[in-house]
Amino acid sequence: MKFLKFIPALLLAAIVIPGCVSSKKYKQLQADYNRLDSNTRDMRGKYLLSERNLAVTTNRVKSLEEQLSAERSNLKSLQDALDKCLNSSSQGNVNISKLVDEINSSNKYIQQLVNAKNKSDSLNMVLTNNLTRSLSQSEMQDVDVQVLKGVVYISLSDNMLYKSGSFEISDKADATLAKISKIIKDYSNYDVLIEGNTDNVPVASIKGIRNNWDLSALRASSVVQALQTKYGVDPKRLTAGGRGEYNPIADNSTAAGKAKNRRTQIIITPKLDQFMDLIGKAPETDKK
Repeated sequence: MKFLKFIPALLLAAIVIPGCVSSKKYKQLQADYNRLDSNTRDMRGKYLLSERNLAVTTNRVKSLEEQLSAERSNLKSLQDALDKCLNSSSQGNVNISKLVDEINSSNKYIQQLVNAKNKSDSLNMVLTNNLTRSLSQSEMQDVDVQVLKGVVYISLSDNMLYKSGSFEISDKADATLAKISKIIKDYSNYDVLIEGNTDNVPVASIKGIRNNWDLSALRASSVVQALQTKYGVDPKRLTAGGRGEYNPIADNSTAAGKAKNRRTQIIITPKLDQFMDLIGKAPETDKK
């Protein structure tokens, strides 16, 4: 490149040295020299500009190559993440499908429980209606029938049911117990709990009875034995229990309250083993 700047001078020297030239010829040569010198300067400027552009382009190419390498690395990371996501999604779909099956199974089980409860409620209503229709108006004064939480409670007053100061069944209770026993036998899928209750007055001197616990249990036992032996109720369905004075429904500070607390309840419930069987059919869930 340094050689280019000497070309005009050499040409001029080659022309002038052989001899003298005319003024016109000299001016022409000078003009050619100036033109060549200008072209040389222009070419040199373009050369320097090209060198700078080449350096910039080289740096740009290097930068683009680095960006390309980084993008390839990012692409690989994204591909790995996508593969992992697809694997997780596939496993997730399996888990969701399993969860849906468990929900459907649970819903079916819940529906079975609802159906069982509805059936029990319907039977309780029919049982209660049949019993109340069978009792006379005078009998209803000593009998209270209620359905609480799916259980039928038949409360019998002690004045009607037992002989005074005793746990023996009175004769006037026969007709009422006969009607109740018929209902019990008609609904053979129900268990029967006979529960004796007393007021808080200590027991008078009665042979074999120490306290209200004894009195309540003996009265319940008397009803159970009457239902079995006299009215033909299956004894396997019967249970007797005494609550003593510790299950009051009224205030023992008044005579009326004490009279309400002295009662025997016949509690009719669906057989427990039927519900246990239903509970045993509950869908199992994966605990993993």
